Amino acid sequence: MRIGFDALIVGAGPAGSSAAILLARAGWSVALVEKQRFPRRKVCGECIAASNLPLLAALGIGPAFEANAGPELRQVALMRGDRNIVADLPAAAHEKYRWGRALGRDTLDTLLLDQARASGAHLLQPWSVQALDGAPGDWRCEVRAIDSQAAQTLRAPLVIDAHGSWETLPWAGVRRRRVRRASDLFAFKANFRDVKLDDGLLPVLSFDGGYGGMVVAGAGIGTVACCIRRDHLDAWRRAAPGSRAGDGVEATLKRQCAGVRVALQAAVRQGPWLAAGPLDPGIRLRADDDLFRIGNAAGEAHPIIGEGLSMALQSAWLLCAQLLGTGRRQQQPEPAWQREVGQRYAAQWRHQFEPRLQLAAAFAHVAMRPATAAPLMALVQAWPGLLTLGARWGGKARCAADPATISLLTTTEDTP
Repeated sequence: MRIGFDALIVGAGPAGSSAAILLARAGWSVALVEKQRFPRRKVCGECIAASNLPLLAALGIGPAFEANAGPELRQVALMRGDRNIVADLPAAAHEKYRWGRALGRDTLDTLLLDQARASGAHLLQPWSVQALDGAPGDWRCEVRAIDSQAAQTLRAPLVIDAHGSWETLPWAGVRRRRVRRASDLFAFKANFRDVKLDDGLLPVLSFDGGYGGMVVAGAGIGTVACCIRRDHLDAWRRAAPGSRAGDGVEATLKRQCAGVRVALQAAVRQGPWLAAGPLDPGIRLRADDDLFRIGNAAGEAHPIIGEGLSMALQSAWLLCAQLLGTGRRQQQPEPAWQREVGQRYAAQWRHQFEPRLQLAAAFAHVAMRPATAAPLMALVQAWPGLLTLGARWGGKARCAADPATISLLTTTEDTP
């Protein structure tokens, strides 16, 4: 097995696979380590904003995406109780990719991973990272095969952390909070067939103790996803001892939100509810990181605005633009060069994504509290265009990677 690479990427979700594609196309040798088997279902969003569609096309999966994704998403709704307020989603400026669509993560992740492999990335799957030692310019990563338990030590001057929200990695750095709190949020997601939802509608759900969303993706499969506070979840489970958490979540959503009740009245659930958590929204990226972080490893927003996939894809492009556009590949082992790249990338990341995190946090806390949700519904009822503005502020129509960056990373090979 090959053990020496120009870059090592941990995690083959949308962020990691995108980075692997871009770097491998530029002539870098890339090791992509993923411990899960694909295809896989994940408790993650499936809405892909219009701002990302040019990126998917440039990565080479545009036709497959268009063939498998759901209808164009042209409207957004805010649903709470018996109220359902609808507004237009903002259109992106791109003449071809004006509207977002939804695609199951099992399909999207597999398309991107296959493209990374086809681009020349060396895939280790299912392999897990056991340890990471060293420093910029000389990293040593111990990996182990999930099936055979075979072990290997990989070496690379540069490491990109692209692990998901629920992973615990065996190296120092960002520490996740472990103290149990009543306000902890747990994520749930289920797929349904025969969902009664208008084509092109993207509902956002507001209910006591949580928030969520619905969407119809490819093959007519609808997704219902939500985040629920620990104290509310515990109360529901006490009221129905012995029942599954997902069943309690579904019953509560139908009871508290008429829009969900109508959408699922004739629907058939496909498989069990998935659950994960607690969520830990916030920024994990630091300007002085030794590792490069993309996707949820860099920062995580409350999923109420559905920008997790945007941040994953676009952060990979921002980082690769810095890695490929700021010097020759022989500078990779130089710690000073890596620090400069990391600082520029961190500044760009914060400029592009920190406002989205702030908006998502504010919206989430307002939506899940009765005292604040009622004024919100009244305001949106009087001014539905606020939903359109909120979607625009949340990044639905704007891509962090501008056309010049896309052109740079798809037409230029890095100089050896």
